[in-house]
Amino acid sequence: MQSDLEKSPPSLQSESQSDLQNTPTSELKDALPESKPRSTWQRLISALKGSGETRGIEPVPLEERQPVTASTSLHMMIMWFAMSLATNNIIVGSMGTFVLGLSFKDTALCAVFGNLLGVCAVGYVSTWGPISGNRTLIVGRFFMGYYPSKVCCALNVLTNLGYCMVNCVVGGQILSRVSGGGLSVLVGIVIIAGLSWIMAMFGMKIFAIYERFAWLPQLMVLCVMLGSAGPNFDFNIHTEVSQGVLNAKRITFFSLCLSIALAWAPLAADYYVYYPPHVKRWRTFTVTVLGCGQAMLITILIGAGLGTALASSAVYRAKYGDNPGGLLMMAYDTLGGFGKFCAVINVLSLLANNTPGVYSMGMNFQMLGDFFRKVPRAVFVTFSTVVYAACAMGGRNQLYEVFKSFLPLIGYWVIMFFVIIVQEDLLFRRRIGYDWSAWNTPQKLPMGIAAGTAFLIGWAGAIVGMDQSYYGGPIAKLAQGADLGMWLGGGFTFVSFPPLRALELRFIGR
Repeated sequence: MQSDLEKSPPSLQSESQSDLQNTPTSELKDALPESKPRSTWQRLISALKGSGETRGIEPVPLEERQPVTASTSLHMMIMWFAMSLATNNIIVGSMGTFVLGLSFKDTALCAVFGNLLGVCAVGYVSTWGPISGNRTLIVGRFFMGYYPSKVCCALNVLTNLGYCMVNCVVGGQILSRVSGGGLSVLVGIVIIAGLSWIMAMFGMKIFAIYERFAWLPQLMVLCVMLGSAGPNFDFNIHTEVSQGVLNAKRITFFSLCLSIALAWAPLAADYYVYYPPHVKRWRTFTVTVLGCGQAMLITILIGAGLGTALASSAVYRAKYGDNPGGLLMMAYDTLGGFGKFCAVINVLSLLANNTPGVYSMGMNFQMLGDFFRKVPRAVFVTFSTVVYAACAMGGRNQLYEVFKSFLPLIGYWVIMFFVIIVQEDLLFRRRIGYDWSAWNTPQKLPMGIAAGTAFLIGWAGAIVGMDQSYYGGPIAKLAQGADLGMWLGGGFTFVSFPPLRALELRFIGR
């Protein structure tokens, strides 16, 4: 990340930073130590000590922000495109046609509109990165309060542990099939987890460079996949069910597509903290929506097509089974060794999706309190990697069920978090602005009683509306099994937060 230093004095006081002018710049400090050790072992030890990127959860001052250039928007969009052009989204797309039994048309419509709604939320949250210089869930303190925001940090750790686990299992299954069984799924999981750990240790510098180029080979092999498997897509297949059950399945898959996009929202501002505050919010929003949305749609729709091919062919089901690794190998069925090479590229794309989550998990742990903040990010990155790798090993044979049960839970809490952000900003804080220097001063942040209570009320709505294998809410049962947890959770939060926040401001004053 070669960039320049802002010569203007550092200030993180208010949203008026967006009016700052571009000033002459000099070269940005390298994220890695200036004195580079000579031996490989010394470089590794140095990286472990400094975690590659030495900055923790503190705001990025103006003198360390990047200048805006002609290519800034392109780099921002490419980063999101690379992160979202992931193989796990192909698996999600296949769930619409293969697992839920929807037609390709229904699956595609749910994917397009669910994904569009979700990435718009991600785009909105991402705009707070340049404005504040703070990571997403540090910004969340200004909306939810110092202590309730820690609950979101913990939930986001669990969210990313689940996502990274899924990526490891998919990658492990693919590598095992590519090797003809010579490489076990367990070894494949360790490989994916280890490579993700290495990249996350070095932080944003190496991560941004990798993302800048990782999208191209992945896009090329997706084109190969489409050409190879496309003739086998069955656009007429669907499961015959009653209209009520069909509508329930549509709502469930729509919510699923919305959830996978929303999963980026608690991380979205993290990757923009090195951009200056005068970057226009509409630009940040637009490039995020375009980059993230296009990549997700490409992969989900390809997955939906692959799901129709697997659902309509008993031969494919017998040959490749019903696990995600088999689904990917089916796509290259006629390509022999070249198909296996393409599958390996698909595995490498998982790193572009895995690394951001591992990177942000280290930050989320540090946000839990001053004690955690003193622990080097490298420790949390390593701990997270060990945990999700172990979970991947244990859940490697139930991945479709994990997807179906885990992804909606992300949407439940993220939609409540997002509703509180929007309402607090538009209804209560827009006129008075933000003192970003108070990010770690609980006395200057909202008390959080209103946000915490509304969050709990939202969870009550999610519970009565959810439909999962382990629990079905009463309202979901009335809706013939439609998963309404996200919608009721967001709706309950939307209705309860404004009056609670108004009372909090009146009697507490902050």
